[in-house]
Amino acid sequence: MDTKIAYCGLKCDSCPIHLVTLEQDKSVQQTKKKSIAEECFKLYGINLKTEDITDCDGCRADSGRLFSGCKNCKIRKCARQKNIESCAYCSNYICNILREHLSHDPTAQSRLEEIRHAGKI
Repeated sequence: MDTKIAYCGLKCDSCPIHLVTLEQDKSVQQTKKKSIAEECFKLYGINLKTEDITDCDGCRADSGRLFSGCKNCKIRKCARQKNIESCAYCSNYICNILREHLSHDPTAQSRLEEIRHAGKI
């Protein structure tokens, strides 16, 4: 399986929302969705209900399931408007929108730096 990396550097195969999408046991899925909603509030101040945690196949997918938070993501919208595969390739790297996200997920910045280095940007 190829590792999916979001525009912002988030690694989909470690994203709890993507992982709960793959969960087959509905009882376990509901428990995990409740936990994700609580974590979103704690980390980001986003007040979500369990039913707000929708299935997601990754923000770079052109079709399929997309988490409601990804649909409204400023980073995703910007990258798609610029038609870039990753924020790592942006001429405005690291912008204020991305900086805010990376303050919550420093490992995403490491991934973006690796992508930039590999692309020799």
